Amino acid sequence: MKSIRALQAVAVVDGNDREPTDAELDAIARETPLITAEVELLDVQIALLDRPLSELDERRLRRAHRRVLAARRELTNERPTTTGIGA
Repeated sequence: MKSIRALQAVAVVDGNDREPTDAELDAIARETPLITAEVELLDVQIALLDRPLSELDERRLRRAHRRVLAARRELTNERPTTTGIGA
């Protein structure tokens, strides 16, 4: 029977502590505008949870929702930058 230390050493060397690759960092950078827009929408929604909506609040909510939709559209319409077979 192996000791816990032997099993732990195998788990640590398994690659869980690796740095993100350039491709992963590029994907994160491409998705950052969408992530930011979604966080802003969530902030607006949280701020409006405990009060009735005023006209200004409705505009803030619609504006944040439009930003999310625009960011999704831009990300969807972006041309793929892969260079492989069939590209």
